[in-house]
Amino acid sequence: MNDATRRHRDGHGPEAGIRIDRDYLLDTLLALLNTPSPSGYTDGIVHMVGQELERLDIEFDLTRRGAIRAVLRGRERHPARALVAHLDTLGAIVKRLQPNGRLSVVPIGHWSARFSEGARCTIFTDDGRHRGTILPLKASGHTFGGEIDKLPVGWDYVELRVDALVDNERDLEALGIRVGDIIAVDPNPEIGPNDFINSRYLDDKAGVATLLAAAEAVQRSGVKPPVDTYLLFTISEEVGSGASSILHGEIAEMVTIDNGTTAPGQASRETGVTVAMMDSAGPFDFHLTRKLLALCADNGISHQRDVFRHYRSDSASAIEAGNDLRTALVCFGIDASHGYERIHRSALDDLAKLEALYMLSEPTFKRDAKPLGPLTGFPVPPDWDEEETAERLGTPAPAEKAAEPHK
Repeated sequence: MNDATRRHRDGHGPEAGIRIDRDYLLDTLLALLNTPSPSGYTDGIVHMVGQELERLDIEFDLTRRGAIRAVLRGRERHPARALVAHLDTLGAIVKRLQPNGRLSVVPIGHWSARFSEGARCTIFTDDGRHRGTILPLKASGHTFGGEIDKLPVGWDYVELRVDALVDNERDLEALGIRVGDIIAVDPNPEIGPNDFINSRYLDDKAGVATLLAAAEAVQRSGVKPPVDTYLLFTISEEVGSGASSILHGEIAEMVTIDNGTTAPGQASRETGVTVAMMDSAGPFDFHLTRKLLALCADNGISHQRDVFRHYRSDSASAIEAGNDLRTALVCFGIDASHGYERIHRSALDDLAKLEALYMLSEPTFKRDAKPLGPLTGFPVPPDWDEEETAERLGTPAPAEKAAEPHK
């Protein structure tokens, strides 16, 4: 049991009555979804989130490229912790101007071309924008008949039709369209009467919305976190670098907020919080993960555990960049990830509540305030038996060793 879990179960944990503003969360999500932000074109959403942080009176700084590092100051500075969500989404980019006046495109991030077919989109040029539609190379049923259904799926088999009178490359160039122009696909959000939310890019704008809603709830409560708590908003998770450029040595633990895939063979659901135990980068920190599970259990938050094999997050990029910190991943369940996605509103409410409780909880281990320390006080697994270990090693039992005079 870690320090924070022990204190929480002794009745000295975070404020269990924290209240998430559901309307604020939903309004924020819709605003985020309607702000294009494919990887490489995130300046607009950085301004939007920055303005919201200013409104919430939360201090923040930007990196050179626009990743946001905000902070809720705590009663103590160390060991600092962080929660992270990514602002960037999937997208596409112009690869070639075609002789027929259409555009060859390739994906930004990893997503299937089958989800691009028929999508409305915006092409961002050097000094403007144009609208268009991504279509299969054989799109007319009246012309191609059954050949349409025989066309393979892939980015080599789609093209972008620009909404302009263009018949060749010169016409496209006259519009200002060039190779390398970034393309944002319309999200098309829809909120049903039964609280299902359908949209592209719920990964990870739903995560961003929950993080802002949790921060808003903590600010409104007037309760000061026990330690400095950083809110990180990254801009390149979909292309792999994520949190690697925004961390600093003071942060001892980090919780990533992202999607949990609801699919055959997975335990994630569209309701409740999914706590990931491992992704493609390996297991998450044992103690931090169990702390989050305890917060769920002790505060009536529906939750489940899951393991993801074909998945990486901001946690992976942070560790791979050489940061020595405890990491965990908490998720909202999502169907058809990296496609036309669906989530349930209740999962966002539960996730935001967990994030707020985590912000107000004690640090997992106070000894993590220093990057290096002695063996004394280092956490042990639940089944640890010091006497058995000493016997196995042929060393004095702990009590005998402790009785020796200091040299």
